[in-house]
Amino acid sequence: MYENKSIKKNSLRYFIEVSYNGKAYHGWQNQPNAVTVQEILEHALTTLLQESVAVVGAGGTDAGVHALQMFAHFDTASTLKEQDLIFKLNAFLPAAISVIALFKVTEEAHARFDALSRSYLYRISTTKNPFTTDFAYRFTQNLDVDAMNEAAKILLQYVDFQCFSKSNTDVKTYNCKIKHAIWKQVDDELHFEITADRFLRNMVRAIVGTLIEIGTGKLQVENMHTIIKSKNRAEAGYSVPAHGLYLTQITYPDSIKQQ
Repeated sequence: MYENKSIKKNSLRYFIEVSYNGKAYHGWQNQPNAVTVQEILEHALTTLLQESVAVVGAGGTDAGVHALQMFAHFDTASTLKEQDLIFKLNAFLPAAISVIALFKVTEEAHARFDALSRSYLYRISTTKNPFTTDFAYRFTQNLDVDAMNEAAKILLQYVDFQCFSKSNTDVKTYNCKIKHAIWKQVDDELHFEITADRFLRNMVRAIVGTLIEIGTGKLQVENMHTIIKSKNRAEAGYSVPAHGLYLTQITYPDSIKQQ
């Protein structure tokens, strides 16, 4: 069991659900000399609640990645009027960040460690569309979607995905349980959906790049087995651009909510 050192004395814990356009931000996680979503959200909460507020996110997103649903938790000495604070936060925050929900949770509830699953979407635009330039990866070569889906099914047979992880990542394990991975045609776009209990840094973008190389015939479906077993990032395909990637859903047990 993790030790939760972030609980303030005599405080209440809340979950906050946000969505954001990641174009202007250097990812979710706080870091020096770069503007992040976490930093902006902490500043807004600290200003409006008039106390120092630190938020703990469900995970990180890379620079330029978007989120339709991100959760974070924070502690406060105040009993909040949830809808009132949501309104004030949305008036205070920049247009690229929106607060969707705010609710009280148990004292030990943790946005990162209590998450059951995370889902991502990657969008590929198969035509030149000025209205999706910042939100989908333009790729106009012909792709064999059936082959890409066959290769995507292979992901569900493995748990160690070191081959798709960013190099020099400080993690204790490369194991992830992928529950769902599929390509779908949606109008003039190809959408890749993937769900797992956790993801490694750069993992989804590396998987998508590898599947694209299978779709163009550069790699064969069977190569997916060899790539995963190699545990070598150099064996996998390229990382697709961040702007086509969306964190779409994070699930939690009902037990985290304060009754």
